[in-house]
Amino acid sequence: MLTDLNIRNFAIIDQLHVSFGPGFNVLTGETGAGKSILLGAVGLLLGERARSDVVRSGEEEASVEAVFELHDAAREDVGALLAEAGIEDAQDEILIRRLFSRSGKNRIFINGCLVTLAQLQPIAEKLVTIYGQHEHQSLLRAETHLAALDTFADNAALRDEYQQTFRRLQQCRERLRALQVDERDRQSRLDLLRYQSQEITAANLELGEDEQLETERRLLQHAERLAAATGGGFERLYGQEGAACELVEQTAAELEALTAVDERLSAPAGMLREALYTLEDAAAQLRNYSTALSFDSERQNEVESRLAALAALKRKYGASLSEILKLRDQLLAELEQIDNLDGAREDLGAEITHLEEALRRVGEKLSERRREAGRLLEQRVEAQLADLSMAQARFLVVFQPSVEPLGSGLEKCEFHLAPNPGEEPRPLGRIASGGELSRIMLALRRAAPQQEAVATLIFDEVDAGIGGATATRVGEKLRALARDRQVLCVTHLPQVAAFGDRQYHIEKCERDGRTRTAVALLEGEERIREMARMLGGARITERTLEHARELIAQSA
Repeated sequence: MLTDLNIRNFAIIDQLHVSFGPGFNVLTGETGAGKSILLGAVGLLLGERARSDVVRSGEEEASVEAVFELHDAAREDVGALLAEAGIEDAQDEILIRRLFSRSGKNRIFINGCLVTLAQLQPIAEKLVTIYGQHEHQSLLRAETHLAALDTFADNAALRDEYQQTFRRLQQCRERLRALQVDERDRQSRLDLLRYQSQEITAANLELGEDEQLETERRLLQHAERLAAATGGGFERLYGQEGAACELVEQTAAELEALTAVDERLSAPAGMLREALYTLEDAAAQLRNYSTALSFDSERQNEVESRLAALAALKRKYGASLSEILKLRDQLLAELEQIDNLDGAREDLGAEITHLEEALRRVGEKLSERRREAGRLLEQRVEAQLADLSMAQARFLVVFQPSVEPLGSGLEKCEFHLAPNPGEEPRPLGRIASGGELSRIMLALRRAAPQQEAVATLIFDEVDAGIGGATATRVGEKLRALARDRQVLCVTHLPQVAAFGDRQYHIEKCERDGRTRTAVALLEGEERIREMARMLGGARITERTLEHARELIAQSA
């Protein structure tokens, strides 16, 4: 629901703030007072493209912003769109702001986040629909008519079943197309797969094998140095005459013998004895290492040859042995699939036939429900139009069967209208009159009130070309429509305005040599005087005032 509208330096509006309430809000005023400018500003918030002359003369920047209160019907859908655009979700309300500069630099903000026009439009479509001489008219787009009819017919479950079957059929057809390869290409692919998988399999790869071989190669390459270092180390530590262990042993024994003379020598003697044990252990390990060490030139050649073979496989099939083994498994799987291609094609063909039959069956049931609902919708809309001074109008739900099943069903659908006798029905998108268009949309809303979850509907020129009893009927229908959503209506007819829960007066005035537009909520005597003006023109008399009071009382 639109709760607040702020406009600054837009067209002839310098500064304007309006707070709207739930139910039926009417906007009245003299012709040219700025009602169309007000609706134009709302249209920009809904994603319409701005002209270069929207900035008020003498100013550099204009802004339009609105606060929308979110109710249950829209909160989930709007929340999902906000999340998709990376915008913080305020849960209960949403703030949309557009800035326009004279230089042509325009910016859009939703809840303080900068967004694009493409991100704004789908969010705005969930909030407001305008019916009148504006571009933002969802039911003028033929692609929305089928969805509207399905909602009217309560076809959601059947349509979902159809669409799921359609998606499965498309997936199966795509898989079959992928299998429909040329036999020569198939054989070439088979030969390549066999060669590659056999080459990898024949290598008998083991994970970590290359790392183990690299370690072994380093040992073989440095075997002489390793032998010299370990064997010589053993001799110097323990093996040769006068080795380190022998000298340490002698020194430790001499100190131990003298501890009776001086107890202080026991500490260094103990330290030498501990060092001796460590040196003897190191010497033993060097001896074992040196004894086990051997150099085999034949083994070195084997290692070098194996590493070269592994490097060649890595260059062809992957950076590591794990990648090569993974590729081998993929090659074998594809090889099995192509070897079994005929069987796979037969299985897919059978599944496609089954899905085509299921799709046709569900589609025909869906088409039958749509045609029944279409006939009922035609009757209801025409009955509503008769109450809106369009008794001779013919409303048609036109179906166009498709040669091939579509994602939405077995047909397309478009709403047509013949406003007057003798005229050929035409698509709603080609209806020229804004007044006729608004009444048609009002009739649709009353005939199928459940088809749209948008919380705010705005009607412009819904009263064009009507008066008297018909105008009263329009007012009644708008108030009835406003029972479960917010309705804003620009009207020149007091019979329509009398049904409003709130009435706003739009006027154009001159101040400091500049033309300005102002909006005021009318209450009490102010509303009665505005209604009297609408009834009798500029000259307000006691009679028109009494008539205004009576009209408001009768419509309450």
